[in-house]
Amino acid sequence: MTASQRGTLFVAISAALYSIGGLCIKVIPWNGMSINGGRTAIALVVIGAYLLWTKHPLRLNRWVALGALSVFGTNALFSLANKLTTAANAIVLQFTVPIFVILFSALFFRKKPQKLDLAACAVVLGGILFFFLDSLEMGGGLGNVLALLSGVSYAGVFLMNDMPDSDAISSVFWGDVLSAVTGLPFLAHETEFTATAVFSLVILGAFQVGVAYVLLCIGLKTTPPVTASLISGIEPVLNPILVAIFYKEAIGAYAMVGAAIVIGGVVAYNVLKLKLGAKAQHSNIPTK
Repeated sequence: MTASQRGTLFVAISAALYSIGGLCIKVIPWNGMSINGGRTAIALVVIGAYLLWTKHPLRLNRWVALGALSVFGTNALFSLANKLTTAANAIVLQFTVPIFVILFSALFFRKKPQKLDLAACAVVLGGILFFFLDSLEMGGGLGNVLALLSGVSYAGVFLMNDMPDSDAISSVFWGDVLSAVTGLPFLAHETEFTATAVFSLVILGAFQVGVAYVLLCIGLKTTPPVTASLISGIEPVLNPILVAIFYKEAIGAYAMVGAAIVIGGVVAYNVLKLKLGAKAQHSNIPTK
């Protein structure tokens, strides 16, 4: 297995681990900030152990701090959104992340988007509109907005390695510190500490945040940000399925149409991008 293939595998595993977030957050009867504070406090133990094991020095500069803010925003906004809208809405709206990666790459790293990139943006934005039509019927408008904003901050997570003088795992550590510091005061006011809630919190912290972020940071070293964000398409497929099976949460009709457009648009973009890349590589092969 090549380093690139290994990186892709790690990104895929991290996405699968992220997918358990919707279900675990739903079954914990706490405020979104309480859940985020508790799970990131647990995740810090996992990430800290990884830093010690690899003897990776913890860094902090403005670029690491920017990455940390992206991690914090993704953690907090997604937790809050899951409590205010359906898990399907929250995860699919967050899955707009490839579009924001494309936009931010163009704005801040001067990577000019291709026509295919712009077409994908238009399709995904069209799909988003269906989620807000759904919220007019079923409620959850604020949750939809927060979920979309989590997609914006998630783009910063995928771009951490592209930032100058950055260090992805340090950004994750400090982002989780910020999440824990802001969330634990809310957790102190919770009263319903059932076995299910505590077990779900441990699963969230150890695997859905801790192990998943470590694997993502390793994977991003050899996987381009747009490709990595598209591989994360595993998450919006598994997440609502788990919630529907175990939490019996219904998905609105408009949201289902929007999900099909968003996921279908991003998958089609990925397939066409790979075909164009293969064609370009073939055309560059010198002839005898």
